[in-house]
Amino acid sequence: MKLAAIDIGSNAIRFQVSSVLENGQQTLFKKMEYVRFPLRLGHDVFTTNRISKASVAKFKKLMKAFKLLLELYEVDDYMICATSAMRESENGISLAGEIKEELGITIEIIDGQKEAELINKAIQSYLGDQTYLHIDVGGGSTELNIYFGGKKVKTKSFKVGSVRILEHHDLPAVWSDMEYWVKENINRGMGKVTAVGTGGNISKIFELARLKPHRLMSLKKMLEVKEMIERHTLEERIYKLQMNPDRADVIIPASSIYMKAMEWAEAKYMFVPEVGLKDGMMLHLFEKNVKSKKVGFVNTEDQSLGRKTTTISKKK
Repeated sequence: MKLAAIDIGSNAIRFQVSSVLENGQQTLFKKMEYVRFPLRLGHDVFTTNRISKASVAKFKKLMKAFKLLLELYEVDDYMICATSAMRESENGISLAGEIKEELGITIEIIDGQKEAELINKAIQSYLGDQTYLHIDVGGGSTELNIYFGGKKVKTKSFKVGSVRILEHHDLPAVWSDMEYWVKENINRGMGKVTAVGTGGNISKIFELARLKPHRLMSLKKMLEVKEMIERHTLEERIYKLQMNPDRADVIIPASSIYMKAMEWAEAKYMFVPEVGLKDGMMLHLFEKNVKSKKVGFVNTEDQSLGRKTTTISKKK
């Protein structure tokens, strides 16, 4: 079985095709294709409330290219989700309609709760029975989820994201609401809180921290990495720290969101599983197509091929 996921974010658009391989009790997701295209829809939407004509033209070309890849890889099922930028834009729904009419592919514009639910699918099998604050920072929004006793007990989406901060469209009231929500819903009776960070920016911060895979990253180490990045110009971040240009300018605003949320929750450490929305979409597609199976998600490395695979643990 071949599955594809397209994540239309505020800072970039991600496309992935994975092959599902089953071997007895183990099922693997092997990544066959991954494309990340830096189309910053949030720049338009958070400034003018619309996706510009230039961005629409690029977007249509990109969707046409992705449709060709879907056909070439002969995928069995696909899912396309658009998040903050498209759901807030005045012309997001009409653009999705044009794509459906012109290319025959369906874009689902999801709300913050649906976004959190899909990401939850990707991270849940990493979590134990302790208390966790999951922080997913995108370009236009931040999804916060609280886990206690092995279950998600609270979730909320806030209009604070890396691109929105960069464009100076984050509102002080939203920051206050986010702080109040964290402090109101995490209490001392829950015990020690561990943060879980997802999103491209926290993955890059973890990489720059030079920690071993699956190690916890301290808030102190995050601050050290943030300060190190700040000492570099945008050009130095691209050439010395090997960041994509569209990552280099948003990584500091994004790090501020992660760190603030951790401080409010009094979480001293963060786990970075390196999964996100597209991985949750893959699991959703798998569960839909193999209805009798409920799955978990763990990253492994196929050393022989040098390619990332995903182990799916079956739960009865």
